[in-house]
Amino acid sequence: MTEGLIIDDNRSTADALKQMLDVLEMPSRVAYGSGPAMTVLGSVVPRFVCLDINMPGVDGTEVLAYLRREPRLMKVPVIVITSDDQPETRQRVLRGGAQAILIKPATIDLLEDALKKAGVL
Repeated sequence: MTEGLIIDDNRSTADALKQMLDVLEMPSRVAYGSGPAMTVLGSVVPRFVCLDINMPGVDGTEVLAYLRREPRLMKVPVIVITSDDQPETRQRVLRGGAQAILIKPATIDLLEDALKKAGVL
């Protein structure tokens, strides 16, 4: 799959990320929450994942853990995009296998930097 996958339960945040990725010429699709994301991940391997952490039900930390233990998905670059700016959160997601973390609100410049850091750009 040449598309990225945006996973965020907040529609306006997810749609804004999609628009920024479109400007950066990075095709992507959106899954509004972890449930829809798990359905997509069951059948496709995205080029990269932009992942929110604080979601109801299965949170982003659990999605990240799934990505890192599923053989066909374990090498997919993950950029965590969250409003949680706590040092513990940063450490937890980076130890969990994310390549980059971006604190909301994301800007196109910060997103581009995170994509470069993740090796996607």
